[in-house]
Amino acid sequence: MKQFLVNSVGRLDMICWILVVIFFCGCSLLFDGDFNHSFIAAGGVVLVMILIGLSIEVIIETLKEVKGLGTITGFITNGPELVCLIVGLVVGDVLFAASTPLGSNFMNPILLIAAALICRVFLKTLGTNWRYSLTCIVLTAGMAVSFYTIPIAYHIYWVVTALVVSGVLFVKRPPEDSEASMEEEVIAKWSIFPAIVVLIAAGYFLDPVVSFASEQSHAPKGVIGFFVLATLSSWPEFKSCLALLNRKKYLAAILNITVSNITNIWLAIAGVATYFFMTAA
Repeated sequence: MKQFLVNSVGRLDMICWILVVIFFCGCSLLFDGDFNHSFIAAGGVVLVMILIGLSIEVIIETLKEVKGLGTITGFITNGPELVCLIVGLVVGDVLFAASTPLGSNFMNPILLIAAALICRVFLKTLGTNWRYSLTCIVLTAGMAVSFYTIPIAYHIYWVVTALVVSGVLFVKRPPEDSEASMEEEVIAKWSIFPAIVVLIAAGYFLDPVVSFASEQSHAPKGVIGFFVLATLSSWPEFKSCLALLNRKKYLAAILNITVSNITNIWLAIAGVATYFFMTAA
């Protein structure tokens, strides 16, 4: 287990952690923020990123021989989006509730490309079921955009359309074959359950921790939203893509992203349907 944890932390992780600390501490110096609190807050962001990364590694390691690994990870990595959706519904803001899952539909494919480039398997990944991948990414991103272009009163029509399109995309996803692994099992199967709990909890705390770091460092809101929050909110998907591509599971990595995008649409649908039910009652 100790060796597994050591292997799970690579140079990319450490580079990302250092960049996070440099970003917030640097902004605190440039924009007259609180350097000490910025450093502490940045450390909190790094801690959450570590928990997310290790949770993803544990989940994938326990399921590495299971057929449909990409689909399963696509569902699991949407745990943080589910928590944010629930929080938004509790406060009665349907637009806020749906913004986190729908916003991830744009960052997910970008992070897939980044992971493929980092693992030096870009062409192999790009050529794996590219017709389905491109169709799914374009349609799910298009549905995310359309959600914000129509009035709330007409969102019920969006729900029906999105449900049909996403349902077809999910059913038509390419089948995965389980790839037998000769590696020795290093962690127990039951480890997946605490890993999922840690992943969801870490994903939930990621946004408030980053927001606190932003307040203390006085970093520009636009920069924080576009570069930091958008990337870190999709960190689970990015880590899972890296883990899968390193194991040469190209289709699983693609399905991790496409199924995640489909699930994001389903979360938004559930949020809108719940909102209309609550307001009607």
